[in-house]
Amino acid sequence: MNRRVVALALSLGVGLLFAPRLAFAESHVSEAITHTKQAIEHGKMGHADVLVTHAEEAVKHAKAAEAEKANPHVKEGITHLDQAIEHGKMKHADVATKHAEEALKHLEMAK
Repeated sequence: MNRRVVALALSLGVGLLFAPRLAFAESHVSEAITHTKQAIEHGKMGHADVLVTHAEEAVKHAKAAEAEKANPHVKEGITHLDQAIEHGKMKHADVATKHAEEALKHLEMAK
């Protein structure tokens, strides 16, 4: 009985050690999703410069999430956000918006 209690306590301790790290990764993904949605909203209005601002914030959060816990959907989301930024800087709001929408799909799958 004592061994079971010790084993349970040890496993709970290890679990608690990693819980904050996972919570931060999820938090960064949520922030990336929020900024990506804002980028899409502004892109649809033709505001390429504001789209770029939000997409850059989304990339920061997505990269932080990826650093904490690797996820292929987050990685793909970053790729599309980078494309959204590139096209947004060229004032191609329509193309940038399409990439942001694709990024959103992947980021939501990562959540």
